[in-house]
Amino acid sequence: MQRLYTAEEIQRLLISTISFSHGLILKTRRDLPLLGQGLLVLDGPKWFQHRRLLTPAFHSDILKSYVTLMVDSITVMLDKWENLISDHKSMDIFQHVGSMTLDSMLKCIFSYNSNCQNDRTNSYVQAIGDLSSLVQERVQKVVYHNDFIYRLCPHGYRFFNACNVAHVHTDKVIRERKALLKDERELEKIQKKRYLDFLDILLCAKDVDGVGLSDEDIRSEVDTFLFEGHDTTASGISWILYAMAQNPEHQEKCREEIKEILGERDTMHWNDLSKMTYTTMCIKECLRIYPPVPQVYRELNKPVTFADGRTLPEGGLVSLNIYALHKNADVWKDPEVFDPLRFSPENSAHRHPYAFLPFAAGPRNCIGQQFALMELKLAVALTLQRFHVSPDPANPPLEKPQLVMRSWTGIHLYIKKLV
Repeated sequence: MQRLYTAEEIQRLLISTISFSHGLILKTRRDLPLLGQGLLVLDGPKWFQHRRLLTPAFHSDILKSYVTLMVDSITVMLDKWENLISDHKSMDIFQHVGSMTLDSMLKCIFSYNSNCQNDRTNSYVQAIGDLSSLVQERVQKVVYHNDFIYRLCPHGYRFFNACNVAHVHTDKVIRERKALLKDERELEKIQKKRYLDFLDILLCAKDVDGVGLSDEDIRSEVDTFLFEGHDTTASGISWILYAMAQNPEHQEKCREEIKEILGERDTMHWNDLSKMTYTTMCIKECLRIYPPVPQVYRELNKPVTFADGRTLPEGGLVSLNIYALHKNADVWKDPEVFDPLRFSPENSAHRHPYAFLPFAAGPRNCIGQQFALMELKLAVALTLQRFHVSPDPANPPLEKPQLVMRSWTGIHLYIKKLV
């Protein structure tokens, strides 16, 4: 059992994972116009208002209605894999998983069936794909950090054009849905006809004074949830399957648990998720080793003084390196060893709450973490129910910890259908 750390000790551990810069790491408010003024970049009273209005969208009563949508998207991906897999050739799963999580997100946010796993010609789907890659590329290339230069170069042109395509589509969906809600009037009436999606809840959300979100605010939150969510979830699922491939004994234990839960069924239900005890511990251990968001940023609104006397000034941009924290031998015993039992109830009881941060922490933690965990569990369970995964020693992944944890070389796995 690991010992409890004092507040001063944990501060020293955290400061070893912090980098600080007055310069530009990523000036989110200007560099991500696609996100507008969503939760990711807001602060102050407006952030608090949005956070409070969005919280009901992630209540379990809402999330449970998304299980069927997610299962449908995962099944499409697994059916494709069944036709693509070969005993003699591994498959890079990252793009497949990314298309699946995008498909799932679009259903849960808009009730939009894009068919993006089989048809990438949709201009909106293409714009989302372009934006995801272009944002990553801008972070990598220092010359693109200059706004003026970026707007003049071909990549900048593609980026702002894709932003426009995404915004036009979102604005159109919001207008059409508002018109529909005027006819249906109340949320209860909508719920009788179909599940509540993210957009329904945003359009009907009101604060204590009866004030709701503007169309621009709604677009910002929809875009934030979509772009923040589908890439990070795809990263999580891909790296979890890689870790399962690397650790076949744990893969088999998860498969046995899943088979026991499902019995003769071939699909997952909401109530199954809470029964996945061992699989959940494996998922958490994967998120420790391969955190989907390797670092988070905070702009200081006042100076911070640490226990050892070092200080950071107001206005500084601070990066907390979650990847380094999760590999810190002062926090985790044998951090390179894959050990799901770290997350057993008895081993977790005395762990500092800031030792494990796959979804950040504090008031600005990831509002969609339960949504993400639900999709991770469903994807892992349904994949292991149908397939055995093993690594490709000739194509090992090379970790690429940027805005989202990726691999320079893809994530190649041998996938074999179970008899």
